[in-house]
Amino acid sequence: MLVKKSTPAPVECIVRGYLAGSGWKDYQNTGSVCGIRLPKGLVEASRLEQPIFTPSTKAAIGAHDVNITFDDMATKLGKKRAEAMRDSSIAIYNRASALAEQKGIIIADTKFEFGLEADQVILIDEVLTPDSSRFWPADGYRPGKTPDSFDKQFVRDYLLNLPWDMKSPPPELPPEIVKKTQDKYAEALKRLTAA
Repeated sequence: MLVKKSTPAPVECIVRGYLAGSGWKDYQNTGSVCGIRLPKGLVEASRLEQPIFTPSTKAAIGAHDVNITFDDMATKLGKKRAEAMRDSSIAIYNRASALAEQKGIIIADTKFEFGLEADQVILIDEVLTPDSSRFWPADGYRPGKTPDSFDKQFVRDYLLNLPWDMKSPPPELPPEIVKKTQDKYAEALKRLTAA
């Protein structure tokens, strides 16, 4: 493996092709996602006309996963770096989304992380995994409802239905939840790599 040390950028680069998760919540409250005004009348899981770039904060301590505007990102990193990260993120998402659709999977959204080295921007961390993306089976997709998924949303939903304060260490996952999560990830892999 060839590695290169870099400083992680203090933002996560999220590309959304569909309205879900925190983007859906923002849209319900403001009609926008990360300062990007969207058409009226969209429903949960609506496909967007064009994918949108919606960065969020990434910090070791403090505000983490807080949606910000592209201008906020440019202020943090400089316009040139922010544009390079945005353009790369959208290009990767568009290519991956087109390939996945041919295999019957919708990539609703995904997250990328970049490292900084002088003026260079380097893609780091995982890319297009069920932990960093929302994978929906195309055959069950219906706008207006939360689609089934092949990603970590299943675990999130399980934890959200527990009496847990979301601050203390999370409860241990029961074996059946672990197994079902493994099955979902394996099904995504099987569909994506099928000939």
